[in-house]
Amino acid sequence: MTNLLPFGRRGIAALASGVALAQASRPAAAQPAAASGPAQALVSTEWLTENLRNPQVRVIEVSVNPGLFERGHIPGATNVSWHRDLVDTVRRDIASREQIQNLLRRAGVQHDSTVVLYGDNNNWFAAWGAWVLDIYGVRDVRLLDGGRRKWEAEGRQVSNRPVTHQATTLELPAQPNLALRARLADVVPVAQNRAQEVRLLDIRSPDEFSGKIFAPPGFQELAIRAGHIPGAVNVPWAQAVRPDGTFKSVDELRALYANVGIDGSRPVIVYCRIGERSSHSWFALKRLLGYQNVRQYDGSWTEYGNSVGVPIENPAGTIWGAT
Repeated sequence: MTNLLPFGRRGIAALASGVALAQASRPAAAQPAAASGPAQALVSTEWLTENLRNPQVRVIEVSVNPGLFERGHIPGATNVSWHRDLVDTVRRDIASREQIQNLLRRAGVQHDSTVVLYGDNNNWFAAWGAWVLDIYGVRDVRLLDGGRRKWEAEGRQVSNRPVTHQATTLELPAQPNLALRARLADVVPVAQNRAQEVRLLDIRSPDEFSGKIFAPPGFQELAIRAGHIPGAVNVPWAQAVRPDGTFKSVDELRALYANVGIDGSRPVIVYCRIGERSSHSWFALKRLLGYQNVRQYDGSWTEYGNSVGVPIENPAGTIWGAT
């Protein structure tokens, strides 16, 4: 028996049974459609509800608020921690190929699996997960459109009991796709106007971009300089979604970014503060719009704004430590 709880905010608990997910066998069930573009990048809450018993679908939750997964998660989902599982816990870096491979093996992921990620915080960290899995060559990675928020708003059922999947022998490609990632050394030439063909996209809030604030209230990771990387344009991440947290249409997204000169004709580097919000915008540009040369600078402002000797634009003139 599995305890099923509605995600609704009123927290009314309801017990139900019969949510035993197939684990050991993998019959030739109908495989999710494999196509390029948005149909390959997103799944709806309706689609996921219908495919929870599909043995070729593996669901992974990437939430950062403590206890959310334990209080209730999508049935069959594996809990993945951004702080422990998707990053190196000693040096600032993404998790290694071996870490990700072992993680996916434990989650029951095989070569032909469709991996659906979702989470809290508007799917920011789930999008980070999608970016990392794309780097390591996972074949079919998708986001649950609207994430945990939409699933909750629709009152869909969840389980408060973890599921153990049969471990697999998944083997990831030997070489990661480093073309999806930008480093400080890639960004500085753009800021110095020595790589004019590259566009920089800052997806933070206008107040962060202008230098009025260092970070949104309550955020701990800070830089000691305010402002933005010279040459960057600003399209806050939230402009890419509807009120329910789902992505806007392809036509709307294309127009949104074209308004600041980003149309897929030139390489783009996206950044935010620590890389979580920019993962969301990277997903929109790369996976939904299909723009080929889109990299995420995951060092983002907490690396760049703390670097010595790099150029910065700070229109608001805010000074760190000033009273």
